Amino acid sequence: MAFDGCVTKATVQELQKALLTGRITKIYQLSKYEMLFTIRQQRQNKKVLFSVHPTYARIQLTHLDYAHANEPPMFCMLMRKHLEGTIVTDIEQVNHDRIIKWTLTQRDEFGGDVTKYLYLEVMNKHSNFILTTKEGKIIDCIKHVPPLMNRHRTLQPSATYVLPPETQKIDPHEATLAHFESFVKDVDTTLAAGIMRTFNGLSKQIANEIVYRAASEAPEALLTMFQTVMAEIRDDPKPSIMSGDKEQFYLIPLTHLKSDVKSYDSVATLLDAFYFGKETKDRIKDHFSNIEMLVKQWLSKNVKKLEKLAIELVNTEKADDYRLKGELILANAYRLNRGDQILITQNFYDENLAEIKIALDPLLTPSDNAQKYFKRYNKAKAAVSHLNVQIEVAEREIDYFEGLMTYLVSADIQDVYEIQEELRTRGYLKKRHEKKIKKRTLPHVDRYETENGIELVVGKNNLQNDYVTHKLGKRHEWWFHAKEMPGSHVLVRSSVDPLEETEIRAAANLAAYFSKGRDSSSVAIDYTQIRNLKKVPGTALGFVTYDTCKTIYIDPAYEDVMKLTKLKRQ
Repeated sequence: MAFDGCVTKATVQELQKALLTGRITKIYQLSKYEMLFTIRQQRQNKKVLFSVHPTYARIQLTHLDYAHANEPPMFCMLMRKHLEGTIVTDIEQVNHDRIIKWTLTQRDEFGGDVTKYLYLEVMNKHSNFILTTKEGKIIDCIKHVPPLMNRHRTLQPSATYVLPPETQKIDPHEATLAHFESFVKDVDTTLAAGIMRTFNGLSKQIANEIVYRAASEAPEALLTMFQTVMAEIRDDPKPSIMSGDKEQFYLIPLTHLKSDVKSYDSVATLLDAFYFGKETKDRIKDHFSNIEMLVKQWLSKNVKKLEKLAIELVNTEKADDYRLKGELILANAYRLNRGDQILITQNFYDENLAEIKIALDPLLTPSDNAQKYFKRYNKAKAAVSHLNVQIEVAEREIDYFEGLMTYLVSADIQDVYEIQEELRTRGYLKKRHEKKIKKRTLPHVDRYETENGIELVVGKNNLQNDYVTHKLGKRHEWWFHAKEMPGSHVLVRSSVDPLEETEIRAAANLAAYFSKGRDSSSVAIDYTQIRNLKKVPGTALGFVTYDTCKTIYIDPAYEDVMKLTKLKRQ
């Protein structure tokens, strides 16, 4: 895991610099794994994300906006009761490990100081978020560990908080030649594994980097490089993301990965970039586990329906065969009798007068046999128009649900609330019976600002797309959308014609990134003025047609999305 003891130490230093003496003003629970604190410090609001996710566990300052559930869970209510209004007096790393301890104080009703401790343990699936009293009594924790699960360390309300057992590992800054000599001689241990086993707080990534840079198995060379890398991390960190087969991050560029490197000015900015969008799906599953499943089921259902309809349509091509056989039976009626089972005759509709065999019902007269084939012909012809209508409906439904799948990839909780409401309106979900009728509010849309101060508005579901295009946008403002694929409608709040290249590229990147082609390269983006769009009656929300447009090809990049100034949601 890249969030090791060294990254934890750098993160704690950033937190100390930004938050000490600050007051906790707001607390939100984003999911069953994540808490978001707003801390007021030196007249500025700063946000801290605590995550105990099995894969994404960490703590960081964040500049991103996170949506949260309308109704806070019980754990969140408890944290608000105990922590809102408290002062952050200390933030420290415990034992150079992935444990962060917050010391929080507040005044009680008698005017005395009350101290509480908040611990975040970043340990993959065993990560936890624990609030205790000054005496160490656990008030509550986000994951309960009863005695039956771990009799040595109980984590539940009223239990006494005990730190995880200390390891016998060495502090990296106290490394000596003897430490390296001890594991270099061990033939059953790789050099990287030896470094991780011997020194505290080092991940596999940095251990591999030390071995790669040393380019030697000699203990002296390893010690020298180890001290060099530790000094670089301490004195000259360059938080970086390495983009290769698997994206990774660390406090310094990892040369052994031999991949593209992008550096950031702080650990917080790095973590925002690295985790941007990665946890969205997990939050949605936490709050709306049924929505994605429902959309997938309806999509699969319509795909199978379309396949069956296509087969039935192929079968209707036999309609002309039925008419031909009926006519041939009538033409040969003079030589047929009741009881005949087959008619062998020449097909006079064929240039070569090929011979044809026609099955007959021996219980029917020649005329009735002919009528039987004519009835099959009429039924098949009538089915063609019906099947074409059903195929068109199935194709529209497939487009609709593929669009919803695209929106769910980049949706936040508020976006999924609106998708859920849309599914209820269209009858795919049962409507809730509410005692009070809530006032209809406008969709919440994402808003960005370019370096020229031009506002860009992004719709991330059908309700938002319809609002952005047909209600918010004005005739001479510009509209962007990925060509021939589901995706967001992007509105540029500018009537300048032609648009500046800055706004064209920014809007095109947003339209590409929030579309089905977000993982592709060279995505075609159409753009035109709102006045050229036409809404087709009877079609799904957000569906438009247009004849006049320009097209730009762009590679979607979340780095370019993050460069834009994100404004407060409408």
